Amino acid sequence: MSQEFDYDVVIIGAGVGGHGAALHAVASGLKTAIIESGVMGGTCVNRGCIPSKALLSASGRVRELQDTEHLQAFGVHLGSVGFDRQAISAHAGSIVEKLRDDLTKSLKQLKVDTILGWGKVAGHQKVEVKTDTGTRTITAKDIILAPGSVPFVPRGIELDGKTVFTSDDAVRLDWLPDWVAIVGSGYIGLEFSDVYTALGCEITMIEALDQLMPGFDPDIAKQAERVLIKTRDVETRVGVFATSIKPGSPVEIELTDAKTKEVVEVLEVDACLVATGRVPATKDLGLETVGVETDRRGFIAVNDKMEVLLDGNPVPHLWAIGDATGKMMLAHAASAQGIVTVENICGRSRTVDYRSIPAAAFTHPEISFVGLTEPQAKELATEQGFKVKTQRSYFKGNSKAIAEGETDGLAKVIYREDTGELLGAHIIGLHAADLIQEAANAIAERKSIHDLAFLVHTHPTLSEVLDIAYKKALEV
Repeated sequence: MSQEFDYDVVIIGAGVGGHGAALHAVASGLKTAIIESGVMGGTCVNRGCIPSKALLSASGRVRELQDTEHLQAFGVHLGSVGFDRQAISAHAGSIVEKLRDDLTKSLKQLKVDTILGWGKVAGHQKVEVKTDTGTRTITAKDIILAPGSVPFVPRGIELDGKTVFTSDDAVRLDWLPDWVAIVGSGYIGLEFSDVYTALGCEITMIEALDQLMPGFDPDIAKQAERVLIKTRDVETRVGVFATSIKPGSPVEIELTDAKTKEVVEVLEVDACLVATGRVPATKDLGLETVGVETDRRGFIAVNDKMEVLLDGNPVPHLWAIGDATGKMMLAHAASAQGIVTVENICGRSRTVDYRSIPAAAFTHPEISFVGLTEPQAKELATEQGFKVKTQRSYFKGNSKAIAEGETDGLAKVIYREDTGELLGAHIIGLHAADLIQEAANAIAERKSIHDLAFLVHTHPTLSEVLDIAYKKALEV
């Protein structure tokens, strides 16, 4: 540790990214402090990944046990299946408390100084902390900004936290409206549609673009619409903006055509979930004290080493990670960025390989992907002068999926025709979120489809869905 500073590293934000950075900093022998203005664990632990997955797990069991036709195929017969909304909500809440406590204890055990208060940059290698007892300035050789993000609420939408709300409120599952409108068809919208329909709610999904799930690979989006939308009590509106949403009973939603800008419909529903993405929580971070400005959306510019940039050049000893950078707004991406940052602080040069970071929606069945979509791969191919090939494999031909009675789904691999390098993989189906890691590791190592096709997969397992896709590529 340098004797010039109070700490080697000060981290502003104790979410998953900040926590991961703190653990790695201590492991690297750095005296570390972490500052948090809210609750420990950030969005993921308290309002995002963890409580939503707990709700999906509980509601998924309800869906499965209510599917009498599916159970009867196994020779299983059940009577009526009920559920307790409050107990499901309490289940999610208890898991949040446990993980938040575990996170806090892990920092304490490693002797990371935890400071509760608002932290902001106060100049080069200085941090100002405002706590209940006053304001003080601490110094650090390096500062890591990990402030996270908050839900984005478009203009014209009024929130009351009860009838019109974001995912921050939805994870509490305070009530089950009969009819819920969901604005947005990304991960958040899809996952809560899965929860609500399993628990008996009707859904209207509203998407501003002219197709549902625009962020997914087209083949996966098509399959997801068939499995997750058309077979359930979900109606859709595409190509329309929710230009006005007013809370109340009923909630009034004004829909405006995205092309003509004319109001085309006014919906009246019991509740509305606004799932229109997230924006960085970068206000009042003191960036101006070192001459740094965020972009118009509030993101902090960084390079792949996670150094904060000023006019394209790194600001010495100032780093940013997580949602605030706008690179990949995923908890595990933030954690990876935190580890890479500490590596660079310690002089061990390392960068983040975003192409190899996987993502998943924990619907039933799950959706996952890593790397490029087919349109993205074709765009890259045009720029670099190569051709793209794809192969698909289907769960309906997988022995384990057949045994499970869960044959909806496919795996798609995207690769270079010349070298066979795997560029992307996309899966919808049983345990897709777990299956994608194999492809993520392959992309991280820039593996060729010609090598992957000769790997041995356990039989019978779902992993053979990818194995078949790899092998089919050799047959072309």
